[in-house]
Amino acid sequence: MPAPADPLALGQKLVAILESGRRTATYKLAVLVALLDLAVESVPENPEAPVDIDLDELTSRVIELYWRQMRPLDGNQLRQSSDGRGVILDAVAGLRSQTTGPRELGVGLIASRDSGAYMAAHSRVKRTLIRYPLKLLQNLTFGDENERFLYDDSWMGTDSRTAVASHGNRLTLFPGVCLTLARLAPLLKPAFQLAWVDDVRRMNKAVLDDGPDLAGHLFGADRVSLQRAGDALADKFGPSCFYCGTTTTRVRHIDHVLPWSRVGIDGLTNLVTACQSCNINKSDRLPAPVHVERALDRGRKVLDEIAAEINWPSHYDRVVAAGHGLYATQPVNTPVWLSRNNITTLSRTDIDWRRPETS
Repeated sequence: MPAPADPLALGQKLVAILESGRRTATYKLAVLVALLDLAVESVPENPEAPVDIDLDELTSRVIELYWRQMRPLDGNQLRQSSDGRGVILDAVAGLRSQTTGPRELGVGLIASRDSGAYMAAHSRVKRTLIRYPLKLLQNLTFGDENERFLYDDSWMGTDSRTAVASHGNRLTLFPGVCLTLARLAPLLKPAFQLAWVDDVRRMNKAVLDDGPDLAGHLFGADRVSLQRAGDALADKFGPSCFYCGTTTTRVRHIDHVLPWSRVGIDGLTNLVTACQSCNINKSDRLPAPVHVERALDRGRKVLDEIAAEINWPSHYDRVVAAGHGLYATQPVNTPVWLSRNNITTLSRTDIDWRRPETS
């Protein structure tokens, strides 16, 4: 097992993945983005500890990334593979075609409603991830050897269920890697997404020009689909801005408390109603921790009940985990958004956002 991760060296190796040649599919980038998000949500108390990443959860995150991207752009279904091996894309597209009801609900809800179709697609994607992108991701030469710097992939390259089971259905990030990935995520995630956009544009030259907002299509939040969640929140908690209390009956915005650009959580726990001024001024800034605490203090039980009523994910545990990871990895005095035109600094305090199950 390698020595604990050096942040600079690990960052350089991850950037080298972007520069390691012409990609024939976006699968490696999808795995990297999913790993960054999971690292943020898995920051251990011991910074040098190895961290297990559940392969089923990693697969679900990759499917979630592609689920949104299967929407046509200006009437065109975008290609994300140029070598004909579009297994993951075909599996997600097939799942969307079998789905009944509004597809904008998100793949997490589809998993619970159409479990048979989802599990078949999930199994196919998982096998492909283990055979190809997870096995090939670290194929970079440093000096005279191919160094494994994220996790042990020696057993990968096969879709043998026995091999997967014998490794606990997980990959284990080497000591210090999880914390380092979480710290580097604000820098690396936009870089991986930019490379992803460039790859998709290159693979779709025949149907794309410089006009469509490709980045927004691939990675932006779907504000229209959030209105139903916003209406439900307003009905329960009142038609006012979560941040300043201004009545929002006429113009209501839906804001991600933990920024979409950081963690991409659309669950009801991470959503609040906001006035236009607060929403625009906060933008994608990291909020002061008090706002996350207040969002969680609306109560798991209440949020889960609202989510169930409107057939929407709650993601309470994900918000707790992502909040812990985001703030635990920020340097002291990081600017955070407190209110309109009021930026304060983060102090190094341990924040316990765990709430009783009945709250």
